[in-house]
Amino acid sequence: MIKNKIEDIKWLFTDVDGVLTDGGVYVSERGEEFKKFNLRDGMGAERLRKHTEIQIAIMTGENSGPVVARAKKLKIDTVFLGIKDKLSEMTNFVLQNNLKFENIAYIGDDFNDFDVIQKVGLSATPADGIEELKNIVDYACSKKGGEGAFREFCEFIIKHK
Repeated sequence: MIKNKIEDIKWLFTDVDGVLTDGGVYVSERGEEFKKFNLRDGMGAERLRKHTEIQIAIMTGENSGPVVARAKKLKIDTVFLGIKDKLSEMTNFVLQNNLKFENIAYIGDDFNDFDVIQKVGLSATPADGIEELKNIVDYACSKKGGEGAFREFCEFIIKHK
């Protein structure tokens, strides 16, 4: 069943805080924000591109310079910042790109990801994602957010593609 779902995937979307990061943020005395990203997740993106034709996108509720910089480093051109209604934005993306929700994989960790996770073709959450997501996703990672969960999901997709 999972193999059939993965065969239809054309895009992998990821949340940022709690998936690509541990959900924490460093703030300087000048108010500058710093996020810590796991380099293994970057290798996951690279391997997914090498071994599949799946495109990668970032969708986050934050407007964050560090996210833009990380996306650029990972060669991810499709980045949605400041998205409060992820399902609405995802619906627009699907329609504009002549896709179906079955063509989308998504990894998220919290309530703001719930509606999208219920709708997409393949879903995942990090080990420290909320229980409500763990109960409905196709794949619950063994790694926590910011500790390689995104890489783990990429490897899961590669293995089953």
